Order: sequence, then C-alpha cells, then structure tokens
Amino acid sequence: MSGDMSYVDLIISASFVVQLVLLLLLAASVASWSIILKKRKVLRQAVTGSDAFESSFWSGGDLTAIYRDITKGGQAPGDMAGVFEAGFRAFRRLNEQAGLSAGQIVEGAQRAMRVAQMREMDRLDQGLATLATIGSTSPYVGLFGTVWGIMGAFSALGNVQSATLAMVAPGIAEALIATAMGLFAAIPAVIAYNRYADKVGRLEVRYDTFAEEFSAILQRHAHAAAGSAEGEL
Repeated sequence: MSGDMSYVDLIISASFVVQLVLLLLLAASVASWSIILKKRKVLRQAVTGSDAFESSFWSGGDLTAIYRDITKGGQAPGDMAGVFEAGFRAFRRLNEQAGLSAGQIVEGAQRAMRVAQMREMDRLDQGLATLATIGSTSPYVGLFGTVWGIMGAFSALGNVQSATLAMVAPGIAEALIATAMGLFAAIPAVIAYNRYADKVGRLEVRYDTFAEEFSAILQRHAHAAAGSAEGEL
C-alpha cells in the first residue's frame, strides 16, 4: 500500500461485502442522527410546554379559563396540557350527567388522563427503540466487516511465496475502517438513547404527579358540587 493512499481509495478498493457493510452503517448513522435531531426538538418542546402550563396552572387561575385558553386554537394540546385537557373535558361531561357520584366522576376523569398520558408517552418514545437497536448492533456489523476484510487479506497470501506487510496492509486497513464506522454509528446512538430515555422518564413522572394532584382538585370540586346539589334538595 502506498503511503499516500487515502481512506476513499481504501473504501473503493475494498471487497463488495465490506463496501456493503460500510453502506449499511452509513445509512444507520444517517437514520440515527435524523432521529436524534427530531427527538431533541420534540423533547425540548415537551419540557418547555409543560413548564409553561404548570406555571399557568399553579398560578391560581380558574380551571375553565385555563381549559378555554389551551383549546382555543382548535387543536388538541400536547405535553402536560393535553393530560389536563382530557381530564377536565371528561370531568365536565360526566358532571353534567345525572345519577353519578363524585367518585364516579373523578374516576372517569382519571381514566381520560391516563389515556392521554399513554398517548403522549407513546409519542415521546417513538424512535428510541431504533436508537437502541442502532447503538447495540452497529459495532457487531462493523466487526463482521472487519473479520471479512481480514479473511480476504490473509487468503490472498496463499497465492504468493513470500508475504510482506505491504501486501496485507490494504486489506487490514479497509477492515479496520468497518470497525471505525460501526463505532461512529453506535456511539452517538447510545449516548442519545440514554439521554432521551432519561428525559422521557422524567416527563412521565411529572405527568403522573400532575395527574394525581389534579385528581385531588377535581375530587374537591366534585364533592362540593354534590354537597350543593344535596343542599338544594
């Protein structure tokens, strides 16, 4: 191998199997970075939206006013506001039905919040499994390319009488490129998966906590409404 042989030359001169491995790893890296950038934006919006909603909610404003404010655009809200919207909408609907106890009304609102939270968590989880798969399999795919390249380099020595390092160096170099490409695809995916999975878990805890606290507020409202109705009777 000449001293000025570039990495591009090594890839071009590599065997078909090694080139295929490098192409697969390049596609995996592109897909990984696409998910990383998209998920970064989605999680940032979820955190920012939840912070803004919690600040508005715990400021002591009227629940009906908050509900109208987050639904005035005509679109279903996301993040924590979506959990609130689902619970309060179910609470209002059930509260207007006759014959339901306060416990039944609150239980219906809790079910609606759980469904909304599950949908939100499913949205936030999208892509994380792909990152985990890329992070865990890319090094092995690269290792396969490395093994194949080294096998080809040494098998070529069977046709010569005297072997030198210069004869096997190109094959070994192209094989090691496959290993490097596998790590290049895997490392960002693993780091992003761990970071984003932690953020999703923290958001889930926040949603759970808010749903419990909001359920307590709805329970007080339901019991107060039931007491007023009994007083009128």
